[in-house]
Amino acid sequence: MTNHVLLNNVDHKDLKVITTRSAAYGDNVQCAVTFFWEFRSIQAHYPIFFSKNAESGEFSAVAMFGFEGEENLFLNETGWDATYIPLSIKREPFLIGFQQSNDAGSGDLEPVIHVNMDSPRLSESDGEAVFLAHGGISPYLEQTNSILNTINEGYPVHELFIKELVALKLLEPFALDIQLNDGSQNRLMGFHTINEDALLELDGDVLASLNEKGFLLPIYMAIASLSNVRDLIDRKNALLEQ
Repeated sequence: MTNHVLLNNVDHKDLKVITTRSAAYGDNVQCAVTFFWEFRSIQAHYPIFFSKNAESGEFSAVAMFGFEGEENLFLNETGWDATYIPLSIKREPFLIGFQQSNDAGSGDLEPVIHVNMDSPRLSESDGEAVFLAHGGISPYLEQTNSILNTINEGYPVHELFIKELVALKLLEPFALDIQLNDGSQNRLMGFHTINEDALLELDGDVLASLNEKGFLLPIYMAIASLSNVRDLIDRKNALLEQ
């Protein structure tokens, strides 16, 4: 559920955010949106796939945590078992909203912080304070605001990255058949990966252009990330053995 409201230090003066990583706080998700500039960190832990919206046809990059809905194989009794958590997860329960600029007559929209009041992370007794006693923003909110700014400022370039992949026909459908140790057959499908054959066929000028835009390295990071599928399988098998 989502109930997004504009964050302010009057209505939310006592608001706290529980930062513990757990299914109880909404971390039991199969995947999360990720952005090309964090692919280097993402590929150290998670497979990177591309998900196509059935209605719009647009693609988004995702970090994969499990093989089925509400399955995050990186969650255990101590929290999230990885040293890097995607920005789209870390920023919760906050998100970017837009409102009319205070500059009279400009007509511009400026980014503001919204909070999902339905998030199980919110509390008035436990967690990280959002505002200080005198109304200033807390170090926790400063850090969150930095994450939101990074996403907001980088998203237009990320969209260009995705459009380049589509224009160059570098995305192809992906399906993976998995037999687990308990004998069960499973299939991961509905996602896309980088088409390595199409990448190899690109001429030098196109590769140089991708590199100049900062897109070539993330492409190779996405390819390298697929080695983490083996780790996901091992985590799933370990879970079944408990």
